[in-house]
Amino acid sequence: MLDTVWAVVLPGAVGVWNLIIARSFFEHTIPNELREAAQMDGATDFKFFFKMVLPLSKPLIMLMIMIHVVAHWNSFFDALIFLNDDTKYPLQLVLRNILIQSDVSSTGTTGGDIESYAAAQRIAELTKYAMIVVSSLPLMIALPFMQKHFTKGAMIGAVK
Repeated sequence: MLDTVWAVVLPGAVGVWNLIIARSFFEHTIPNELREAAQMDGATDFKFFFKMVLPLSKPLIMLMIMIHVVAHWNSFFDALIFLNDDTKYPLQLVLRNILIQSDVSSTGTTGGDIESYAAAQRIAELTKYAMIVVSSLPLMIALPFMQKHFTKGAMIGAVK
């Protein structure tokens, strides 16, 4: 699996934290009476889960997706270890490589005048700030679309 996308995806496919959140949500939110009523109507466990539990769990699913996406969006260490081909690098590793290449001390501009050193340092700082914006912008765009599910989940728990 070395140097494949699966080496990055499979180790984090199931998050233990998400399992803990899901288990406690199912125990405290889905009433046992609902399961008993579904069994009396002849629903199997799978039908109960897909027809009744999943529609009630949309806020939970959105929360778990968001936690998982943010965790994997910010992680670059697994890709750094398992991937050798630069074309398969995730965004965080590409940005890290750009940051390393734009570092003033590694470019060899230690000799020369102070003005060129200051200009190179300003460009390196602007590159860092641009990378911060590029790396956080997709998550900042996705959050408002998922926020309605969080609000709906809070309202489901409040109306009993």
